[in-house]
Amino acid sequence: MRTYTILYIEDDQEIGSWSRDFLIGQGYEVIWKTSGHNAEEAIERCDLVLLDIMLPGLDGFTIGQRLKRINPAMPILMLTARTAIEDKLTGLSFADDYITKPFHPDELAARIQVLLRRIGATETEQLQIRHLMIDRKENRLWNSETREEIILTGKQFHIFMYFLDHLNHILTQKQIYEAVWGEPHLDGDKTLTVHIRHLREKIELDSGSPQIIETIRGVGYRVRS
Repeated sequence: MRTYTILYIEDDQEIGSWSRDFLIGQGYEVIWKTSGHNAEEAIERCDLVLLDIMLPGLDGFTIGQRLKRINPAMPILMLTARTAIEDKLTGLSFADDYITKPFHPDELAARIQVLLRRIGATETEQLQIRHLMIDRKENRLWNSETREEIILTGKQFHIFMYFLDHLNHILTQKQIYEAVWGEPHLDGDKTLTVHIRHLREKIELDSGSPQIIETIRGVGYRVRS
């Protein structure tokens, strides 16, 4: 099952800590920032933005508008204590929804689920990444240029599906290993490195210069959509 990542921008430590823990308990990954600093870079790894309006430095309206320009499809849920209709209209001129503090956690969860369902509704069962076609319903993949099916081993398949569940996210070796093998990753263990090398040999046009599974030096790997 796909794990969604929320970029949460909230400067109030008490509200932020409580909301982050609640969202994690709901099964989301949460990147919590107390200002809009570097928010543009953070949305590359996220599926939804939960954005407070009253922030130090740039306010939430300005940050949200910038994020929408970068990624118009990114759902943004505004979160604020302001109740004036003018503020709501300003927020909804670019954001996808608006929730007023204080809010009930179940309402927050429901609004997030509605926005994320819109993402799911636009996702097709077949996905193309460069020359690679993936049918997630039938768990098959093939080279769209040669039409040849690509057969993966069990571990290779699970690794690649984990990448697809976290498209555009930078994943550490620890994250991938523990998700696929279900056990702690030990520093220096080359098991995952070897499996990714063999996986690249099957899915890349040139495994020496991979275009699908990127190496993010010093961090881990990423597959871009």
